[in-house]
Amino acid sequence: MNKQTFMSILRTQLKSMPEEDKKDILYDYEEHFAVGLSEGRDEEEIASSLGNPKQLAKQIKANYMITKVENEFTIGNFFQALFATIGLGFFNLVVVFGPFVAIAATLLSFVVVGIALVGSGLAVIIAMFFPQFLQNAPHPLIGIFTGLGLISFGALWTIGSLYLSKWFYLLAIKYLKLNLNIITNRRMKND
Repeated sequence: MNKQTFMSILRTQLKSMPEEDKKDILYDYEEHFAVGLSEGRDEEEIASSLGNPKQLAKQIKANYMITKVENEFTIGNFFQALFATIGLGFFNLVVVFGPFVAIAATLLSFVVVGIALVGSGLAVIIAMFFPQFLQNAPHPLIGIFTGLGLISFGALWTIGSLYLSKWFYLLAIKYLKLNLNIITNRRMKND
C-alpha cells in the first residue's frame, strides 16, 4: 500500500471526527511518511510498519471518545466511547460489553429500588389520611412514622446508588483506557 492509498483510507475512516482533530492526526501520519522517506524507506514499507489504516482509525476514534467523555460527561459520550472500544474487536464485545451491561443493570435496579421505597413511604403516609380504604389500618402515628422511615431509607438508598454509579462510571472509563492501551500495544508488537 502506498502513501496515497494509506492516507485516503485513514481520512475516510476518520470522517466522523471533528475537522481540526482529523487534520492533526493526518498531519502526524504525513510526518511518519516524510521521516521514513528521508531515512531511505519506501512508501509500502512505511505503510506496512504503521499498520492497517482501518484498524488505526478505530483505535484513534476510541481514544478520542474516551478522552471526550473524560472531559465532558454525557450519557451519549459515554456510550460512544463504549461502542468505539467494543468496535476494536470481538473479544471486546465479550470482555467489555457483557460485564458493563450486567453491572449497569444492577445499578439501575438499585436506583429503582430506592425510588420505590420513597414511593412506598409516601403511599403509606397518604393512606393514613384515608382510613376508610384500609382494612385493619394501623394507628395513624405508626403509619406516618413507618412512611417517614421508608422515605428516609429510600432516599439514602438512592443517594448511595447514585454514588456507586458514579464510582462505576469512573472505573469503566479507566477500564476502557486500559483495554485500548492493551489492544494498541498488542498491535504494535505484532506489526
